[in-house]
Amino acid sequence: MKIQVVKRKDTSTLFKILSPFISVTFSLIVVAIFLYFVGVNPVTAYKEILEEALGSFYGLSETLVKTTPMIFCGLGVAIAFRMNLWNIGAEGQLYMGAIAATGVALFSGIQNHWIMITAMMLAASLSGGLWAAFSGYFKAKYNVNEVIVTLMMNYIAILFANFLIYGPWKDPNGMNFPLTAQFSDSARLAQYFNTRFHSGFFIAIFFVIVVFLAVEKTVWGYEIKVVGDNQNAARYAGINIKKNIILVMFISGVLAGLAGFSEVAGVQHRLQHGLSPGYGYTAIIIAWLAKRSAFGVLLVSFLMGILFIGGDALQIYHQLPVSMVYIFQGLILFFLLASEFFIVNVVKIKRS
Repeated sequence: MKIQVVKRKDTSTLFKILSPFISVTFSLIVVAIFLYFVGVNPVTAYKEILEEALGSFYGLSETLVKTTPMIFCGLGVAIAFRMNLWNIGAEGQLYMGAIAATGVALFSGIQNHWIMITAMMLAASLSGGLWAAFSGYFKAKYNVNEVIVTLMMNYIAILFANFLIYGPWKDPNGMNFPLTAQFSDSARLAQYFNTRFHSGFFIAIFFVIVVFLAVEKTVWGYEIKVVGDNQNAARYAGINIKKNIILVMFISGVLAGLAGFSEVAGVQHRLQHGLSPGYGYTAIIIAWLAKRSAFGVLLVSFLMGILFIGGDALQIYHQLPVSMVYIFQGLILFFLLASEFFIVNVVKIKRS
């Protein structure tokens, strides 16, 4: 018996559309098996996840709170993927955005709310953008693998944030906890309905529309798609590939940096340890599931928000660790990669 992997001559549009849904279905089945073996009824668990995330106004508001930073990070990663660039550093860019926004909130002395929020957004955008552009520069100039650079820079950013909150920015009145002083009211995004749901969500929706228009309706959007599909064709067409690599990575970082801004200004109102439970890494799955579509990112981010809130329910009701959520995410990514493989290839078994 001989197993061969052969390139598909043609893949149906229906299979391409259905592949993400098939991937999620398989991941649901495998997670159900995990739940069964740890003594949890999978049907009950999935019901509890939906009820916790969507069954009440408070649950829905918390789901949207979790959705907001994932929209920003997902958009950033999706733009990079459009150009066939692997930005694995959205987590670090989120932290750099949070650090910059916190610096403005604590030390700028600005009193006007709108000026403060604008300054925090600009600082977070620039910080996240430059953090990502660093890897873009080395990719464009020396063809350094952006996966390795962006991944390693995550640790630098997270540890830098820890240095600040354990050191010079530590709140002297914080009972020795690793966090900064709380922001003034001028540095806080508006919250609604006596919940943690904040205006950062509406800012994220605005950027979904901006990214959609920029990528789908402009010449620049067409250029980055061409570069991602075929660099030789792009070079022949006169497209500046190096400039676009740096620019796309910068914009990708800008969006991830805004996720950090939305967390510190909208939810935490300070910089603290464990600011992100892995939003930047989840963005990789979001961008894949969304097929790099801006509105797809919006939908998938909401689904991931349900998963995060549902994970809390599993911890409360069944004393399961938060790692179950990460297992779920990992399985989704695994089956997504498998589906991409079978979109391009077909496995044939021949009897020798």
